Amino acid sequence: MALSKKPVTGMKDILPGEMRIREYVIGVIRETYAAFGFTSIETPCVENIANLSSRQGGENEKLIFKILRRGEKLKLEEAQTEADVTDSGLRYDLTVPLVRFYSAHTNELPSPFKALQMGNVWRADKPQRGRYRQFMQCDIDILGEPSNLAEIELILATTTTLGKLGFRDFQIRINERRILKAMAAYSGFAPEDYDTVFIILDKMDKIGLDGVAGELTGHGFAKEHVDRYIGLFAGLQDTKDTAAAFQNLTDTLTLAGVLDGAVRDNLADIMDSVRATKSSDFEIVFDPTLVRGMSYYTGTIFEIAMPQFGGSCGGGGRYDGMVGRFTGKDVPACGFSIGFERIILLLMESGFQVPSQGEKVAYLIEKGVSGETLRTVIAQAQQERENGCCVLVVRMNKNKKFQKEQLTAEGYTQFREFYKNPLK
Repeated sequence: MALSKKPVTGMKDILPGEMRIREYVIGVIRETYAAFGFTSIETPCVENIANLSSRQGGENEKLIFKILRRGEKLKLEEAQTEADVTDSGLRYDLTVPLVRFYSAHTNELPSPFKALQMGNVWRADKPQRGRYRQFMQCDIDILGEPSNLAEIELILATTTTLGKLGFRDFQIRINERRILKAMAAYSGFAPEDYDTVFIILDKMDKIGLDGVAGELTGHGFAKEHVDRYIGLFAGLQDTKDTAAAFQNLTDTLTLAGVLDGAVRDNLADIMDSVRATKSSDFEIVFDPTLVRGMSYYTGTIFEIAMPQFGGSCGGGGRYDGMVGRFTGKDVPACGFSIGFERIILLLMESGFQVPSQGEKVAYLIEKGVSGETLRTVIAQAQQERENGCCVLVVRMNKNKKFQKEQLTAEGYTQFREFYKNPLK
């Protein structure tokens, strides 16, 4: 039987054209984040299964690619549960590995620590447009900064990067987990029901306000609680002034005694500071329907909304309690992840071309050119490379016209032809 030429489902081969764009975007990301003081780190792609299954990753913990024990430790005949044969797994995000890394190396790192991490992650998810089972993540995180300076810096660094890549008119949607909880408390839901309420609320963009009300009622929640909850959102949808909507909602929750006014002021300060200092063309808007699926978020949460994609192209938030799971002592932490694969998809669909970074020259050498003649040609190519050119040295194909067309599509603008018979 012939071997399969196709990649595993949900994973893909990357052709040279896309690879050039990816490498360019990675370069822009690294350069921009470095200007904001973030430093690169790297963690293994394999993590201890206990860390990955610690109830911090939300729904992603159901999507782990688990790895069997090896050698003598794998005793299939004695196994009674999955835990008996599994001891590690491929990481499903970069946050859990980062927190483990920080917990292990705290004494070797500055405080606060501004980390940049890029790498592949794996989720056994259903593949769809812009979503794969193996994909690149690009995260920046600040650990050890308790104030909203962390959120402001993360949002500005991320939006500056998107602006440099040519994106305009996108939104940063922002919310606060404590506001979400205050809205649920105000409506009369019990604390143990908050997660269920938030899971349903997270479907708002797909099923609408009436759909959310129907699902909440279908779960057996009291009608008066559902009506009061839905009323909070209905009031927000009646105005296009998001600043006024934010003020009215938080005033209501604060007066009811379910929200600390400091939480409202903190979020307002983040939004005002970003608007006043941003360098890219985007809006930052309060969105009380924003939930974010990760259970480790404790405060501010945010997402990138791209009109070209019709969905989220990245997000993040504050997770002050996560380091404490490793060390027993909580450390303030906040992070933002760009949806790298979706950004690449949008650039490719728009026909994006990597800016020229020097002349690209192709040396086409006829078959038979060898010895001293070939060495002279290569030496000439070496000299052009030292002068800053990109020089490709290849043998000339029989169909030279088609070969040139292919190279032109790859950005080569000059061709030098070398023949065995110089009179050609």
